[in-house]
Amino acid sequence: MATQGEFKEKTRHKLKEPRHYHVIMLNDDFTTMEFVVQILMDIFHKDALAAETIMLGVHKKGRAVVGTYSYDIAATKVTEALARAKAEGFPFRMVIEEA
Repeated sequence: MATQGEFKEKTRHKLKEPRHYHVIMLNDDFTTMEFVVQILMDIFHKDALAAETIMLGVHKKGRAVVGTYSYDIAATKVTEALARAKAEGFPFRMVIEEA
């Protein structure tokens, strides 16, 4: 309850959408196609057909966008994928670019 001389201040908050980032998979001559498909299915939650289509795009064009996420999610997925590749001995590469 406001008494004499008091007033309520209205504040307006504008929420900004977080920036989006593309996770881009790069081609190399050593990482197996099977490993790439498995990464796409396990980490990026693609179905088998989508994973194979993306993998072939990377193979033919040299790179492909595998997903668009906020920066934290993109970085987490890339870190996990690169760690698995390193553990398997593959020179697999991915980058993050602002969408």
